Amino acid sequence: MKDVFSIKEAIQKIEYFCAYQERCHEEVVAKLRTMKMDSDEIDQIMVHLIAENFLNEERFASSFARGKHRIKHWGKIRIINELKFKNISQTLINIALKEITPEEYLETFHALAERHWESIKETNVLKKRKKFCDYMLRRGFESNLIYDKVKELESSEQ
Repeated sequence: MKDVFSIKEAIQKIEYFCAYQERCHEEVVAKLRTMKMDSDEIDQIMVHLIAENFLNEERFASSFARGKHRIKHWGKIRIINELKFKNISQTLINIALKEITPEEYLETFHALAERHWESIKETNVLKKRKKFCDYMLRRGFESNLIYDKVKELESSEQ
């Protein structure tokens, strides 16, 4: 990899980077910094990317929310936290969450919960409950959903 890029070369490289998958502004700025671009050049390139629609934070947030829910089975809390970490505004986060229908969300939650509950090889009920709840909380699901589900799963075992 060469150390110095002209603006034209940097734009070409970063357009490919953005076309490959949706990116947030922060990822692109970080990538440009690794390419040793200065802040003026970065500003110029960012303006170009937004104008040419290579970069769109609303599209990024929506795609991120959809993907993380459908593929990684993350809950809303985790999705929100990860988007905040990427400096996505609350407005865009709210738009992104609308990508997940309540029916799809609950369907994913119940399927994941039941699959995980079955996979826990723990005879002590309290330990099993703790392992289950910790896992579902890490996935970013709401605690009220988790506790209702754990009660339902425990009662179905007896």
